[in-house]
Amino acid sequence: MTRLDAMRAVYDRLEDCAVVTIMGAVAAELQSIGHRQNFFYLQHAMGLASSVGLGIALSRPAVPVVVFDGDGSVLMNLGGLTTLARYRPPNLLHVVFDNESLLSVGGFPTATSTGTSLAAIAAAAGVPRTADVNTIEAFVTEFEAAQRAHVLTTIVAKVDAIGPAAFVTDLGLLENRFQFQRYLQSR
Repeated sequence: MTRLDAMRAVYDRLEDCAVVTIMGAVAAELQSIGHRQNFFYLQHAMGLASSVGLGIALSRPAVPVVVFDGDGSVLMNLGGLTTLARYRPPNLLHVVFDNESLLSVGGFPTATSTGTSLAAIAAAAGVPRTADVNTIEAFVTEFEAAQRAHVLTTIVAKVDAIGPAAFVTDLGLLENRFQFQRYLQSR
């Protein structure tokens, strides 16, 4: 399964969500599917997507929030999982694309390449609903179930270690910030 195919498979379910992506391949690939004003591409802040998503989920409890994260980013901020679990916002769905590498910064292997399970870590941290998936069908099933459940969920999706030709978006950081801020203010 590729990360791009997984995001394409749930793209239509993102229309009414505040969506936060981590830097690099995730941001570039989501933008390549089609930018929306409710998408915030968190550039130059590796490890902080779940923290930004948490802040939005807590400040806007009526808005569904989806965070598209990466394994390297989660490993950089493992405390983010315990913080998510502490506050347990029911409107937050945390998707971690695990390609077992730091693809966007050189392709170095992460701890998940030697067996570390991020879903097990999230569950041990106290995230009430977690899942490991490795097919598009399983990803879509878990994603849709998480949106219906209204319970903090972390889905770890095993994906191929491939990405776009460039790991940046062509939307200016400030323009993205202002578009996203206007979207949140309208909710």
